[in-house]
Amino acid sequence: MQDILEILGELLGQNLALVVLAIVLFLAISSAVRIVPQSEKYVVERFGRLRSVLGPGINFIVPFIDRVRHKISILERQLPTHRQDAITADNVLVEVETSVFYRIIEPEKTVYRIRDIDAAIATTVAGIVRSEIGPVELDQVQSNRAQLIERIRESVVNVVDDWGIEVTRAEILDVNLDEATRAAMLQQLNAERARRAQVTEAEGKRRAVELAADGDLYAAEQQAKAKRILAEAEAYATSAIAEAIAANGLEAAQYQIAIRQVDALTEVGKGNGKQTVILPDSALDSFTEAFNLLKGRAK
Repeated sequence: MQDILEILGELLGQNLALVVLAIVLFLAISSAVRIVPQSEKYVVERFGRLRSVLGPGINFIVPFIDRVRHKISILERQLPTHRQDAITADNVLVEVETSVFYRIIEPEKTVYRIRDIDAAIATTVAGIVRSEIGPVELDQVQSNRAQLIERIRESVVNVVDDWGIEVTRAEILDVNLDEATRAAMLQQLNAERARRAQVTEAEGKRRAVELAADGDLYAAEQQAKAKRILAEAEAYATSAIAEAIAANGLEAAQYQIAIRQVDALTEVGKGNGKQTVILPDSALDSFTEAFNLLKGRAK
């Protein structure tokens, strides 16, 4: 047993340098090779100063001299929902709820230029929101929210550019009002609805009057057209009689008059009950003249 221990001691004494060298080489290789995940970047320092930024994949550094000081995630992040008060141009106090999404694109700036990036962005957004809402009225805040969000995002991007981050989205989630303002707005809304209802009713009455006037005008035009047509027909009949008189002499006129008298007497004689019709002597003469004229024409 003692012989075995002596043999092992001699072997270790002879190869100790090789064992130490193997261990040193293993540690050097392990510290020199850095595998960076796809979602991260490593900030490397040499003697306390920035040396480089390692991207995703296999990277090599100087062992025992370079150190990976910071491991930064480059995934998109969302700040906690933040609420801040703001006063609009029409002196209405509103509580604005905002949310910001960002990601780190230059870790060396984020690490060495700002300590708490989330708090810095939240404070910056709060100030920008107040400055953007201040010049506009409450109605514009509600109706032009998309434009307001875009202006806020652009302002935040300009401010945080030196911090090595990219603001991907800035959202206004909600605009809250106090109870007094809500009640006043509801009263205003009801008054506006009542006004619109009155205007609609007045417009309906005015339209009804216009339509009635148009109907009366149309009826008058149609009556005028009818009278004009009757007048034209009467003129045509008169012209035809005049031509007949010119062609056949006075007999034609007397014939027409006699026919008219006969028609008139026929209308007078019509009735549902028993009645007595008294005719003048000239009426009988009209029948006689009409009969003679018809007889003469038959010849």
